[in-house]
Amino acid sequence: MKKQNIILSLIALVFSLPAFAQPTAVITDPQKNYKEAKELFIKKEYALAYPLLKEVKQAYPENQASNNRYIYEDINYYYIVCELKLRLPIATEDAKKYIDAVENDPRIELISYHLGKYYFIQGLYSDAIQYYEAAGFNNLSEEEVSDEKFEMAYSYFNIKKFAKAKPLFAEIQREHDSKYYIQANYYYGFICFYDKEYSEALASFAVIENLEQYKSVVPYYVAEILYFQGKKDEAQHYTETALNRGGLYYEKEMKQLLGQIYFEQMDFKKALPLLEYYVGNTKKITKETQYELSYCYYKLKQTDKAIEGFKQLSNEKDSLGQNSMYLLADCYLRTNQKENARNAFQYCANNNSNKGQQEVSAFNYAKLSYELNYQDIALSGIKSFLTKYPNSQYAPEAKEILIGLLANTNNFTDALALYQSFAQPTASMQKIYPRILYGKSVEYINDQQIAQADELLTKILDLPASSVTPYANFWKGEIAYRLFNYDEAIRHLTAYLDSRAPAQGEANLTTVKYNIGYSWLKKENYRQALPYFEQIGKSSSSAPTLEQDAYVRCADCYYMNKDYAKANSMYENVLTNALPESDYALFQKAMIVGIKNSNERIKTFSSLIHQYPKSNLVPDANMGIADVYMANEKFDDALPYLNAILTMKDAGDLQPKAYLKLGLIYYNTNNNKEALNEYTQLIQNYPQSAEADEALENVKNIYIQQGKPNDYITLMNKIGKNISDTQADSLTYNAAQLQYINNDCSAAIEGFTNYLSKYPKGYFVLETNYYASECYSKNKDWTNALKGYDYVSSLGSNKYYERATLAASRINYFELKDYAAARKNFESLRSNAVNQDNKLEALRGLVRSYYQLKDYVSADTAAKELLMKKSISTDDRSIADLVLGKSQEVNNDSTNAITAFKSCAAINRSAWGAEARYEIANCEFSLKNYAAAQKAAMAVIKETNSYDYWVTSSYILLGDIFEQKKDYFNAKATYQSVVDNSTIDELKNEAQQKLNKALDDEAENSKIIN
Repeated sequence: MKKQNIILSLIALVFSLPAFAQPTAVITDPQKNYKEAKELFIKKEYALAYPLLKEVKQAYPENQASNNRYIYEDINYYYIVCELKLRLPIATEDAKKYIDAVENDPRIELISYHLGKYYFIQGLYSDAIQYYEAAGFNNLSEEEVSDEKFEMAYSYFNIKKFAKAKPLFAEIQREHDSKYYIQANYYYGFICFYDKEYSEALASFAVIENLEQYKSVVPYYVAEILYFQGKKDEAQHYTETALNRGGLYYEKEMKQLLGQIYFEQMDFKKALPLLEYYVGNTKKITKETQYELSYCYYKLKQTDKAIEGFKQLSNEKDSLGQNSMYLLADCYLRTNQKENARNAFQYCANNNSNKGQQEVSAFNYAKLSYELNYQDIALSGIKSFLTKYPNSQYAPEAKEILIGLLANTNNFTDALALYQSFAQPTASMQKIYPRILYGKSVEYINDQQIAQADELLTKILDLPASSVTPYANFWKGEIAYRLFNYDEAIRHLTAYLDSRAPAQGEANLTTVKYNIGYSWLKKENYRQALPYFEQIGKSSSSAPTLEQDAYVRCADCYYMNKDYAKANSMYENVLTNALPESDYALFQKAMIVGIKNSNERIKTFSSLIHQYPKSNLVPDANMGIADVYMANEKFDDALPYLNAILTMKDAGDLQPKAYLKLGLIYYNTNNNKEALNEYTQLIQNYPQSAEADEALENVKNIYIQQGKPNDYITLMNKIGKNISDTQADSLTYNAAQLQYINNDCSAAIEGFTNYLSKYPKGYFVLETNYYASECYSKNKDWTNALKGYDYVSSLGSNKYYERATLAASRINYFELKDYAAARKNFESLRSNAVNQDNKLEALRGLVRSYYQLKDYVSADTAAKELLMKKSISTDDRSIADLVLGKSQEVNNDSTNAITAFKSCAAINRSAWGAEARYEIANCEFSLKNYAAAQKAAMAVIKETNSYDYWVTSSYILLGDIFEQKKDYFNAKATYQSVVDNSTIDELKNEAQQKLNKALDDEAENSKIIN
């Protein structure tokens, strides 16, 4: 192994000046002073000469220089040299002026020599070289030539211009009587050592090896040379002898050399203490030294120390780095640290220096990922391994792991993509396929992506029966029920019942019987519905909400079957036990009692209004009272109840009915003015409602009676009603509708588009927009679907309003991710829907939209309202808990936020649950509970790994935890895994930035020379 050369720190040269005293006598004769100063100068007594020269210089001013040119130049020369010798601050400036002004070449060269020496003494070697080179040797004394050669060589040496220093030192070291002979041999030997001219270097070092001032330094170079010449036994003996003798300046370096020799001899026991000494006493070391020390630990089974050493080599991209990571992985496996071994194999697999080690490491990285339940990494790792090494000896085991992954994974997204990537899946894979489809379909259901879930469930039912077939039937039935396809719901839910499969979450007998009962109820087949509700219905106040609701539905079935006594008795039980639907039970009792006594109906409805003022049945009760009065022709008594409905925000479609009935009362009492007022408000506020169409005939009659047919025509045009419905209009619409009924959406869209272009204000514009959007939606053309739905929704209350608004909400939320638009749709639906299921759906959507828009205050308010609703789902509770936790986290209440997030995570396996699990880890991290944060982040990765964003965020958080602990090895590996595997640019860039920081932080704290 090549050893790095170490440049010897240079021996400082010391130049001393004689002490001097100020003369006491005053010299007045300039010639005498000049002669005396010159004698002192020649004697090198510069401190004494200088003041005399200063006086003489004043006696021969520059303006009289022409009269005494010779003396003047001499005085100037001696004066400046004295300045240089005495190191006066003005000396360099005067010397340079002299050189520029004087035309005497010999004197210029001499001044250059003295200026060079001045700079040399000051340690300004580049400046010294400049003036030494200008001085040359011709006008210098023999001693000055000797000084200049050595000092110029030494200056070149110091600025590392060895090529220029070398010939000068070579000249000197050949002159045995030179005062610089010994020093020149040292420096010449060193440069030869540097130039790998080892024989020349040895010859020079032999001259000085035993001299006192060099015997502590030279042995190191001699030992190094012997080693580099391949004379390792001789190098070993020489080094051992020198170390035993002691007094070495480079003791630690010689111990390192001897340790390296023992290392190469595989005598790790002898090598270890020497290498330990060197590393322990050196601030920065080479990667080779770190490797040798770590390898000694490894071979001598000092595993913990080997681990700490090898870890520091994780940045190296060469074969040394790869082998270090391979051995580190082995150390971790020996100590059962599989998590760390996995990361070590990752480093090794990313290094292609040794193809064999790279292959083994890639397999072991994927295998350990599988064993440690990093399913996302294991899936991609195994697939990549089989693609890159199809004929590897590890391929059979990799395929077995792949089958195990597909069988047990929670990452159904990647598992499904992986399965579909195989042209011919094995029989074992095919056996696992239904479970993958089922797992992914449940994720879609949890994320409210019903259409995608239904598609996968259909695939399961098309396959041979498996363990998941009953549950596929359950969810097919559940989806059909949500989509109002009650026949399909009954069929699939009954198939689940017939399978007698064990309960699995929501797929249980109680839920299934409830949903079948409700499906028959929606089909108005109350005799078929009744037995399902009776099997599960309970009137106890402690019974689950669903069972209480089933009891009320039993009463409804008896009511619709005209068994009023039984129904009344059951409604009374609801009231007695104060069940959640007591307001509804009281409403139904009013309907029953009103069959025989209309006054009792009014009385019971009035009780409902006063006992349950916040009930959503209050508008219906008001309408019920008004209907009784109208039936008894007590029109004036009905008016206040109808007007009350118009002021109620939650009255929904009862408001157009109230307008219609108010108009009818006034019309029947011949108050045409008020009747027309009510009808006009109805038509203007609810132009597309059935009530508006019904009112038009009376409006027409009133205008005709008043003799104002033109006003009638004006009103019709204003509200977009064509009073002369043409045959062409109807034919064009009916042709398009027929294609829709035949499920030919392409032809239907063409027909509807044609209709709208011909009749933009046609009679069937509402229907055309709605059905066209339904077709676009089936084709997943979300942009065009949204246009029609938005148009229908913008018209306000009409027969398609709720369905269109809900569809627009879902497209904006799920497909286009336009949460602001979705919020607007959901708010509109919540305010205007009559159907309670749609109102609840709107509130659910609002909670989610507010949350996605980071409007946590509104989200929190909506979530609390959602929790107050009857029969809310587990999913509703989970999002409410998530919102509460996020609100607390934003307000720096991480402790309570963790509690809320845990509540969400406990009941939700969808994206919300994944986010909640991540936020638990994030809150623990903010509280500096790093162990808890690490555990929570691992839970996200291992339990909800279909949700890439939160899994990837958790990997980054793990990296942050390692970074905080200064565990740069694992921090880098974790960030790198995100950089290598993530498909989310935002997180990939974040990981890269953090990886760069970890590298910088490690370099700052590392002993390894960068």
